[in-house]
Parts: sequence; structure tokens; C-alpha cells
Amino acid sequence: MPSCWHNDRVNTHETPAVPLIEALEGTRELLRSTTLPLATASAPQQREDAARAVAQLDDYVLPRVRSLDAPLLAVVGGSTGAGKSTLVNALVGHPVTRSGAIRPTTRRPLLIHHPSDAGAFTTQRVLPRLARVHGTVVAAGHTPPAGESGDGTVEDTGSLVLLADTNIPEGLAILDAPDVDSISNDNRALAAQLLSAADLWLFVTTANRYADAVPWQLLRNAAGRDITVAVVLDRVQASSAKEIEDDLRRMLDEEGLGAAPIFVVTESPLNETGMLPAAAVEPVREWLERLGADAQARSEIAARTLGGAVRELADTTERTGEAVAAQQRTEEHLRREVSTSFGEALRAIVDSTRDGTLLRGEVLSRWQDFVGTGEFFRSLEAGIGRVRDRMTAFFKGQPTPEVRVEEAIETGLQAVIVENTARAAESAERRWRDEPSGQVLLAGRDASALPPDYPEQVAESIRAWQSDVMLMIQQEGAGKRTRARAMSLGVNALAVILMIAVFSTTGGLTGLEVGIAGGSGVVGMKLLEAVFGEDAVRRMSDQARSNLESRIQGLLDQRAKLFLDSIDELGEHPTAQELHAAAELVRRESEAL
Repeated sequence: MPSCWHNDRVNTHETPAVPLIEALEGTRELLRSTTLPLATASAPQQREDAARAVAQLDDYVLPRVRSLDAPLLAVVGGSTGAGKSTLVNALVGHPVTRSGAIRPTTRRPLLIHHPSDAGAFTTQRVLPRLARVHGTVVAAGHTPPAGESGDGTVEDTGSLVLLADTNIPEGLAILDAPDVDSISNDNRALAAQLLSAADLWLFVTTANRYADAVPWQLLRNAAGRDITVAVVLDRVQASSAKEIEDDLRRMLDEEGLGAAPIFVVTESPLNETGMLPAAAVEPVREWLERLGADAQARSEIAARTLGGAVRELADTTERTGEAVAAQQRTEEHLRREVSTSFGEALRAIVDSTRDGTLLRGEVLSRWQDFVGTGEFFRSLEAGIGRVRDRMTAFFKGQPTPEVRVEEAIETGLQAVIVENTARAAESAERRWRDEPSGQVLLAGRDASALPPDYPEQVAESIRAWQSDVMLMIQQEGAGKRTRARAMSLGVNALAVILMIAVFSTTGGLTGLEVGIAGGSGVVGMKLLEAVFGEDAVRRMSDQARSNLESRIQGLLDQRAKLFLDSIDELGEHPTAQELHAAAELVRRESEAL
């Protein structure tokens, strides 16, 4: 291996593979931005998978693609008490790390490299989230390097101890990882992170624990990613070594790891410094030395492991895209539930303005006062002019009866809107609470409760509509002849008549109500047509209704927005299409690996 790694310099012989790097960097950004905030079935697992993919991109994939001929990183991993630290010491030839009698033995991970390869590891090129701490080999007393602990105490795992040692072959580094089945969550997470950053796994197990479930799950993952794995079967009695090795080989074959070399380390007494006899690990050391001396073999291992990692990344990105699609479907479903609830409220309110419902009760009473008793309707036979004269006289005899009709309309319509809005909010909340995602969005919210001032907001909107109707009457009566006709009745009175005409299609009314409310609507329409003309009245009636329904829609939208805002607050995120396209691009650009 050339000495171009000295003094932290970057290898000038690297093959950058720019299109692949760009595809990987784009995919990393998409995965990092994908939060999957809704509580869909696939979200929890896919969040973890996406986070691991981003971490592996940073820790291994991008650094390796940018520096294809960088030294290999061999991570020594395995189960609790498998003898990893003892093996590492034996491979180096002197104590550099020690295991503790107390579990978990959490310590900073130790990376041992040849001095000429220092530049590959002292920078943040690989494992950039781990700070670097430089260790020193101390022969006297065999004190472990900086950051190591042999008393079983738990230390910071947020840094990586680097140790340069000439006993490590050039082009190869050994990283001692925590136990993969540690009772410490931090230990297990760190072990998984380090294994994901490795070109090569040196997996250590024992005669008693080689069939344990946790290590085999990791080995299956390694097989799926084409990671080169060598297995060290430690602490084996010589008499049973062949039988155990054969059984382990059978299990490896079944899991697609038949090519993995197996190194058997027989049970041997440790010397006074806690070291295994050199002969016990000689086959492992020779294998590593041959690998260090063979640039072509190292390149093939790096390419194979990198290719597997990139394929897994593409698969993870694809699955993340599917999870985003599920999120999008859930979001659309929640929005539809709100739309359905408030759409039903809008139809109920609008129907009440069309079927004569609003002309019952107080509105009916005030309108009857406004136009007089039933005798008034029998006077229609005398013609519309007589009706106008009768109403003019009526207005002179009463101060502002039309105002009382307006107030009754306001009160009745307000009650209908508030009641249906409350019903819609309760329905939307109930529908959302039937969904896990809706429950999360509603956490800490009382979305169905109307604010105390909502009835007044509704009343203000109704009064604004009444003002618009009055303004429409004024504008329509701007002509000289029309104004004279209108003035004989009064703008307010004509506005009230138009409102009643809008509400009185007589649907839902029976008996005397039809005679009073429905007949009143006919009277109103005839009178308005006499003043403004049939086409103008039809246009004003349509405009007044459209204006009213638009205001009702606005009031309902205001309440529905409280639900929809909780979705909008989740923010923008990559689409399923973007993630699928990124996965396809990574696959295409990585074909040469």
C-alpha cells in the first residue's frame, strides 16, 4: 500500500465515480428529510431503516465510494464474553485492550491501523460522528490505550480510539466493537453502527454460543448484503473442535455464508499478561497478513461489500417510498374525513335555507307581523300596485318592522349554523380518533370544541350578508324610475323581502305554514319583480343565495382548518415518486461496482 495516507492526506489514486456519488448524496438528503410523521403501520420500522441508511451512507458508503482504494476496515464483533478483546490482543501481539469482569463492559471502540495508513482514519472520512482520540501503546504494565477501561465501568462511547501499530498489516485496520447482544442499548447500537461501517467482519463466537439467535440474525443480514465474513470459533476443546466446526459450517451454508472461512481457536491458558499463545491465532493472523499484502483481494472485498451496501440502500429507499405513499394515502383519508363531516354540515345548512325551515318559529312570526294578517293575501287580487300601497301604509304605521325580521333571520340562521358546525367538528374528531394517525394528531387538542365567540362570529357573518343584500338593492335601484318605486317601500323592506324570497321555496312546510311562508315568498317575488323586473330579481336572488352559501362555507372552513392545520404542520417531505426515482438512479449508477 503506498504511503499516500501519511499526514492525513487523501489518497490521490481514488476513483471518484462522480455520478454514483451524486446519486448517493441525493438519496441521502431524501432519506434524511423523510420523517414519516403519521402513525401508519410501516412508519416505525421504516423510520429506523431510513435513519440507519443515512448513518451507513455517512459512515461507510460515501467514504468508500470516494476512496475505493482506502485501507480495508475489519470489525471484530460477536457475542458477550466471546473473547473479542483477547483475540485482538493476540492478533496485535501485545495487550491493547482488555475485557472487564463486569457486564456490560462499555468502552470506546478501538481502531488499530498501520502507521502509514493513519491518514485514512484520523480524519472524519469514516464514522464521522465519532470524535477521534489517539491511543498510545504502553509496554510496561500493558496499560490499555486512552479511553479503555478494564474495570467494567461505563464510559463515553461517542468517540473512536485510534492506535497506530506496526504489527497491523498495511492496507488493513482492525476495529474492536462492543458486544452485539449487550444488555446495554448504547452498546448494541454502537456495535451495529460499527459493523455497518465495515468492509469485512471478523465474527467471534464460542463453542457454547455459536448457535445463539442474535449473532445469527446479524450474519443473515451480512449474507444479504454480500459482506465478507470470517468466523472465529473461540474457546473450543480440541477433542470436539471438528464436530463443532462441521456443525457451524452446515449452519453457515444454510444461511448463504458457505464461503466464509472458519478459524478455530482451541481453549488455551493465558500467560501472565492475559495473552493467548501466538500459535492459537496464527491462522487468523496469516489470513489477515495475506489480505493486507494482496491489493487485488482487498479491492474485491471492498467492491463486494460496497455493492451489497448500495443495493441494500436502494431497497431501503424503495421501501421508504412505499411508506411515504402509505403516509400520503393516510393523509388523504384524514382530509376526506374532515371534508365529509363539514360537507355534510354545509348541505344541512344550505338545505335549511332552501326548504323553508328558517321560515318557521320566530322568523315566521316576525314576517307575518311585517306583511300583516291573512287578510293581506286576499288583497292580491287587486293587483301589485295595491300591495305596494298596503305595505307603504304598513311601514308608516310601524317604526322598523323589517329590522325585527332581519334579527329573526339572523338568530334562526345563526342557530342552524352553530348547531351543524358543532356536529361537524364532533364527527370529524370521532372519525380521526378511530384512526391511529388521527389519534396522534389530536393528542393534546380539543378540536371539536367551538370557541366561546364562535356564535358571534357567525352572527357577524350573517349581518354582513344582510348588508350585502341591502347594498345590492341600492345598486339595482340606482335608476331614476326604479329608485322612485323602491323608495315608496324602503330599501330595508325590499332587502327583507328578497331574503324571505331566497328562503321560501316551501319545501318542508305544510298546512298554514305554506299559506303564510310560502305565500309570502310569492308575494315578495311578485313585488320585487314589479319594482326591478323579473330578470333582475332572478339575478339578485341567485347572487344573494350564492353570497350566503359562500359565507357559510367560509365559517365551516374556518373550523375544518383546525383539523387540517395539524396535517399541514407536519411540513413538506419527499414524495414517494422522488424516493422511487432515487432508488432506481442508485441502482443504475452502481451497476459498475
